[in-house]
Amino acid sequence: MRQVLTSGLLWFSALGCGLMAGVYFAFSTFIMTSLGRLDQAAGIAAMNAINADIVRSPFMPLFLGTTVAGAALVVIGALRLNEPGAISMIAGGGLYVIGMFVVTMAFNVPLNDALAAVQASAPKAGAVWTTYLKDWVFWNHVRTVVSAATSALFIVALAA
Repeated sequence: MRQVLTSGLLWFSALGCGLMAGVYFAFSTFIMTSLGRLDQAAGIAAMNAINADIVRSPFMPLFLGTTVAGAALVVIGALRLNEPGAISMIAGGGLYVIGMFVVTMAFNVPLNDALAAVQASAPKAGAVWTTYLKDWVFWNHVRTVVSAATSALFIVALAA
């Protein structure tokens, strides 16, 4: 039973982190570039609409579920430290919780909140939008790499 639970968590986490990496990759490689080419009011409005919709979409259960599963895999790996795949579980779960979840909460969400608070046509909106694009995309690159690496670590744990 214990092995079935661990395998299920690893499969869910490997697939979930891979899906998250794909979402973040899309934002990093073309969505934010496209929004950045719009005039500031349209870009801000579009990003604010995305941010409002994403919290009501299937993204959120996947976002939260992979985080909880990653944290659980850290604990399971720590309890089975001498078993095959334990180090990959610990590394993957820890990396994901810190590099995806904590980064999101500490950097991307505050940037989203600041963007939502600005009037898109206000004189300061241009500076806010320019800073937002640079900083948000940087932290999104971090989430992309971390999510992909974590997916790989969970696959390594499954293979062990």
